[in-house]
Amino acid sequence: MPNLPEIPGAVLIMKGDDVIADVTSPGITAYTRFQLASVSKQFTAASVLLQAQRGRLRLDDPVGRWIGGCPPSWQDITLHHLLAHSSGLGHWDEYPMIDLFRWVPLDELLRTFHEVPPLFAPGGGWHYSSPGYVLLAHVAELVADTPYRELLERDIFGPLGLADTFAGEPGDRADLAVGLGEDGLPTPSYELDVVGMGAGDIWSTTGDVLRWIDGLRAGRLLDEHHLGLMLSEQAPTSGDPHASGYGYGWVLGTVDGRPWFHHSGGNGGFRTYDACMPSSDHRIVILSNSETTTGAVLNDVLVAALS
Repeated sequence: MPNLPEIPGAVLIMKGDDVIADVTSPGITAYTRFQLASVSKQFTAASVLLQAQRGRLRLDDPVGRWIGGCPPSWQDITLHHLLAHSSGLGHWDEYPMIDLFRWVPLDELLRTFHEVPPLFAPGGGWHYSSPGYVLLAHVAELVADTPYRELLERDIFGPLGLADTFAGEPGDRADLAVGLGEDGLPTPSYELDVVGMGAGDIWSTTGDVLRWIDGLRAGRLLDEHHLGLMLSEQAPTSGDPHASGYGYGWVLGTVDGRPWFHHSGGNGGFRTYDACMPSSDHRIVILSNSETTTGAVLNDVLVAALS
């Protein structure tokens, strides 16, 4: 087992069928469910791609085809742009009037999105946008005529055997990790039924996230064409080879010249990460219920896992 830094939560690292590390902190078990935060975007992208695969929508559909009231500045934004974060829509920092912890009616949230002008013309740049993925989740449920959390259960969680995974507010469900702030005390959760829907709303375990990665790669969900779209660069992101482009719900790049795909996430009280390096069959899942798990800590785990 590699010498991993201590992380509040759970870490699962596999190489092929070999378990490289399977570590939980005190009070955490293999059945403890964590908010996946922005790792949830992989599932949102898959849900939209499934609708495209079934011929119910096109990725070049204007978002206004599915969501009413879009302003003229949105007329050229397509579902592809939302998926690749190349729409020009902002991230939460560009919407300071939205309280991430408070439930609001969906129509009110959509009006707020419409009121903020895009940062650039569609396809004219790259800017990470959780609001864009909220819109995608809403499109998916409209197209399927099914509430989003039920759609995920029917189309993704059930078929892939993700028995410990669900989306949205947890209610009285058991085996939930408590999100902790930097001071080590419980911290409020983001609202996950409306504001975080599609952007950071899924709860899961390390084992289920591993099953998600493996089921996706095995073609148990998406056909070759749509999986290829998901895992190929749709927009350049930076000069960093580790994260040189964005597909649909995944960051793409190379480590020591070897391709990989990965994503990180951060909600109130939670920090998450998953990654896959196909050439060596490494799969890495890090689910932490503490804001002390910084990017530097995650990097130390990755270095240890791939050494």
